[in-house]
Amino acid sequence: MLKKIIFSIFVLLIIGMNYASNSYYEDKISIMASNTVGNDKSSSISASINGHSLSVVFTENLGQVSIEVSYASGGEVETSSIYTPSGVIIYIPYSGSYVVTFTLSNGDEYYGEFEVTE
Repeated sequence: MLKKIIFSIFVLLIIGMNYASNSYYEDKISIMASNTVGNDKSSSISASINGHSLSVVFTENLGQVSIEVSYASGGEVETSSIYTPSGVIIYIPYSGSYVVTFTLSNGDEYYGEFEVTE
């Protein structure tokens, strides 16, 4: 438990330093439907990238949502996450091109493409 707390503090410090060094400049990520059978919920997912921090906010309750970050060329990325009351902040460790995929409990999928620079 202590390791998890220390790790969370470390991630928060990295994110805080990243925000400070980038003067809180965010790039909004367009979320698009990929594989849906129900109503389009892409407008209920708001995502933006600030340096290495991917912020995700859900504007309505979508239930259990699985979030996966992968390289644009394929392959899942190992990330660190901090959950917030309305979403999650995900730390992306390396620069490059990425895809974030959101899978709802009913199987509907949404995605967004983004770049991490530095």
